[in-house]
Amino acid sequence: MAKRNLLIAGNWKMHKTPDESAEEALKIASMLGDFDLSNKEVMIAPSFTGLYPTGEALKDTKITLGAQNMYYEEKGAYTGEISASMLKGCGCRYVIIGHSERRQVFNESDELINKKISAAISNSLIPVFCVGETKSERNENKTLNVLDKQIKNGLKGIFVSGSNELVIAYEPVWAIGTGDTATPDQVEEVHKNIRGLIEKIYNKNVAENIKILYGGSVKSGNAAELLSLDNVDGALVGGASLDAKDFTEIIKA
Repeated sequence: MAKRNLLIAGNWKMHKTPDESAEEALKIASMLGDFDLSNKEVMIAPSFTGLYPTGEALKDTKITLGAQNMYYEEKGAYTGEISASMLKGCGCRYVIIGHSERRQVFNESDELINKKISAAISNSLIPVFCVGETKSERNENKTLNVLDKQIKNGLKGIFVSGSNELVIAYEPVWAIGTGDTATPDQVEEVHKNIRGLIEKIYNKNVAENIKILYGGSVKSGNAAELLSLDNVDGALVGGASLDAKDFTEIIKA
């Protein structure tokens, strides 16, 4: 089958004020200019405070908006949380769920992540569901077992029928922000295994069409090689997405 269209996503984490976010987003759009995005989608995920102004800035561009997190309840006494409808009101199409920093720093469990994925899909947001192993798990050859567990628990009871309902992002924890990148062979092995697992959970059609992104120290120097792999359908970019020039070089790779 033909290669799936790529999704290049920038996760800005806790960086940039609202004004800075909108300004950087417009800079990226300007640098892309007439670049052919017919086989690629570009998504930017600023912090919560940057979502609305960035969404407004991107309205007449080809770039889509994503959020970095959300809560699974629609409304209520959940101080500090953001609902799916609030994200949609800012113009979001995507939401990152289960990032390793959410799992590790904020102790998010597979069960909580599962509820968030379900709520996102119910509200027509596309979850970018993050999975990944630690350095010790990689060294103990537990990578595939860890990912299988995260994916099975994260998708428990969730129905997916097509290619535009769910994205999976493989982000080895040991490669995030460290400068270390998984080798192309390591990435392809994991992505192929994830695709096989999705076929078992759902069916061949879903497995063949679902996007599986790689994240973990993706930069302009390694993007082309990673994005050319059969089972890699894009990148979830952290640090390198904060600079318009670096990010557009990755997109153009």
